[in-house]
Amino acid sequence: MLSISETIDLIREFLDAGGVVLNYIGILIFVMWMLILERVFYVTHTYKVEKKAIIAQWKGRAERESWNAIQIRDAIISRAKMSLNRSLSTIQAFVALCPLLGLLGTVTGMIEVFDVMATSGSGNARSMASGVSKATIPTMAGMVGALSGVFASTWLKRTAKTETELLEDKLTLDH
Repeated sequence: MLSISETIDLIREFLDAGGVVLNYIGILIFVMWMLILERVFYVTHTYKVEKKAIIAQWKGRAERESWNAIQIRDAIISRAKMSLNRSLSTIQAFVALCPLLGLLGTVTGMIEVFDVMATSGSGNARSMASGVSKATIPTMAGMVGALSGVFASTWLKRTAKTETELLEDKLTLDH
């Protein structure tokens, strides 16, 4: 079992091996997952309470068939849909940025490889190894972040759509 200081040292070594861009990828993935976890908590806890209140408010209406009532119903559903979809576009933008930052890390790592080749005048594999490492680690990190974000954002989008449809069904127009 690794101690906390050993774990921190391993993380630092990994971040150093990946270059500066890996730090930005790490920050991006951290923020993306904080948004994802907030949305998951909202959907699984907060929205359930809000949904019960919305249904109770609608069922408490004496009149639910007029044009005004239909407009109120549509507004309630629209507000709920907006609440369910909040931050999803930001999460999807972060998912798209992850591989792009990984590509930026690849380019900066390859620049380091070419710099070593130009400085040493040869293709010494040992001297080029750190540049190749800085080229591949950010790419991998960006792809892992993007893949995890794609699965989470897809689940959140599907859940938001399903919950909106269920709310529409619950807010019936008849008495």
